[in-house]
Amino acid sequence: MTVFKFLTLLLPAGLLAAQTATDLAGTTATKTIRLWEGAAPGALGNNDADIPTLTWYRPATNSSDTAVIVAPGGSYHALASNHEGRQVANFLNAAGVTAFVLKYRLGPRYHHPVELGDAQRAISLVRSRAKEFGVAENRIGIMGFSAGGHLASSVSTHYDAASRPDFAILVYPVISLTAPYTHQGSLHNLLGDTPDPKLAHELSSELQVTANTPPTFLFSTSADTTVPPENSVAYYLALHKAGVPAELHIFQNGRHGVGLALGDPALSVWPTLLLDWLRLRGLLTKP
Repeated sequence: MTVFKFLTLLLPAGLLAAQTATDLAGTTATKTIRLWEGAAPGALGNNDADIPTLTWYRPATNSSDTAVIVAPGGSYHALASNHEGRQVANFLNAAGVTAFVLKYRLGPRYHHPVELGDAQRAISLVRSRAKEFGVAENRIGIMGFSAGGHLASSVSTHYDAASRPDFAILVYPVISLTAPYTHQGSLHNLLGDTPDPKLAHELSSELQVTANTPPTFLFSTSADTTVPPENSVAYYLALHKAGVPAELHIFQNGRHGVGLALGDPALSVWPTLLLDWLRLRGLLTKP
C-alpha cells in the first residue's frame, strides 16, 4: 500500500545522542573494492578520480541479510562522502544492514552514461558476490542523496536483471532534468554545457517510472530551495500512478544537504521513519 505523508516531528535530544553513539558502534570493518579489476569502461586515466569503487561497511551484527549501496551527492561534481556516505553506512550497520558507499566518476571530466554505468556495475557486483558479502541477492537496495539521489532513481528506471535494485531510498533527490525546478549544476555536470533535450528527457526519472520500478522511500523538505521538493513529489506521483509501493516524507523546515540531520531535533527523526519503512518491508530481519 502506498503511503503519502507530510510531516514535521520532534526527536528528543537524548535519543538523538544515543542514536549517534549507536551509529558509530555498529561497524566492525571496512574494505574498498574497485568496481572493475582493470580500467573501468570509458576511463580517461588511472588517477583516483578515474577509478570507481565501493567501500564495504560490515555491521557488527548482520541481522538482516540486506545490503544498501549509498551514493553521496555533490551535483555530479564532488562527493559528500562523510555525512552522505560514511555516517549513513554507520547508521545502516547499527540496524544490522550491510552498507557499501559508492565512489562514482564525476563531471565535468565524465558525463552520462559513465555515472549510470558505475551505479549499475555496483549493484551487479554486490549481487554476484552476495554470498561473500553475507547478503541476499534479492535484498540489495540503492540509496542516494541529492545528485546521488538522481543516480539512484536513474538506476531504478534503467537496469537489466543483474543491476535492478530491489528497493530505493531517495534523500532530497534531483529527479527531473527538464522541469523549471531542475538543478542546473547537476544537469550540466552530467550532460555537459549543452544538454541534449532528448537525453535530458530520458534521464528525468519521473518520466521513466513503470510498474517494475522498485519500491521507494523519499525524504525532502519544503524549505529546500537548492533541490526543491517538487522533485520528490513528481517521482512519488509517478510511482503511485504505476502502482509501485512508495512512501514520501516532506518536512516543513530544513536546508538542502542535511544528511541524517543528527544535529537537528526536528529533522533527525527521518532516519527513524526510514527504519520503520524497511522494517515494514521485512528488510531488517533475515528472510
